Amino acid sequence: MDLARVFTQMSARQFAAFTSLYPPFLLGGVRVVHVADDWTSVTVRLKVRGWNKNHNGAAFGGMLSAMTDPFFGLMAQWQLGDEYTIWNTRVSTEFLAPGRGEVRATMCVSPDEAEVIRRNVAATGSSRTIHSADLVGSDGRVVARHEQEVYARLRT
Repeated sequence: MDLARVFTQMSARQFAAFTSLYPPFLLGGVRVVHVADDWTSVTVRLKVRGWNKNHNGAAFGGMLSAMTDPFFGLMAQWQLGDEYTIWNTRVSTEFLAPGRGEVRATMCVSPDEAEVIRRNVAATGSSRTIHSADLVGSDGRVVARHEQEVYARLRT
């Protein structure tokens, strides 16, 4: 089964519900709270609880990274269509402050960014673009900054 094709056939609301039930997210406390109908943004939240915090009582760094992991590539996939193959090729998360209470992140891939990917693939056969998101704690402080490289090419 090709999950990219399954995901691109779901509505934004279906995707949000389905993804929140994905076992690593469900067990880790990550919930998808909003997916834009045009697939340009996804907002997720992590409620910091006993099972997903570190030895200092803050959000476990792996969960902070995981809460953003699939979404830039999926937003690009939805906007570009099934004829493209999309991968995350490089990820970095800079931890800036302890995440306590609730942490939220909104990831965006604008139509203009999708068009850049499309043009890059047409011109060179592939595209590598960098996307970033801030993870913000319930007190408004930036807890972490996540950056991801998305690779795209036409399916063969």
